[in-house]
Amino acid sequence: MSQSFGDLAPSVYPGERLGLPESGPRSVARVGRRLIAVCIDWALASLPAYLLIGGPNAMWWHLLAFAALQIIFIPTIGGSLGHRIVGLHVVPIAGGWIGLWRPIVRSLLVTLVIPALVWDSDQRGFHDKIAGTVLIRA
Repeated sequence: MSQSFGDLAPSVYPGERLGLPESGPRSVARVGRRLIAVCIDWALASLPAYLLIGGPNAMWWHLLAFAALQIIFIPTIGGSLGHRIVGLHVVPIAGGWIGLWRPIVRSLLVTLVIPALVWDSDQRGFHDKIAGTVLIRA
């Protein structure tokens, strides 16, 4: 009998089904580092939005700056500035270079917030599943 996608057993530890180690380098990034990274990125995106632009539409500029920072830095340095500061790296599941479309899709979904809150047993958010990426420890 063949196994369908919905029949997959949950991972014993995050990243097990992806062939990643349980801990240490190349293991799936845990919640604490992810939260610190997103806070750093959010703060960095707020600088141009509120200090340079300001006004009633600053919130939209803030979201745009946040997405732009993700789209620029994920393919160039392997993660956002927040990711890299806390020792994380965004990699494609298939291996190789992450390309341009994955950071765009991932960033647009992260700005919607809800996809980032929906995780599987490998601690991959919906945004990572759609983009075919995983956030790992560097």
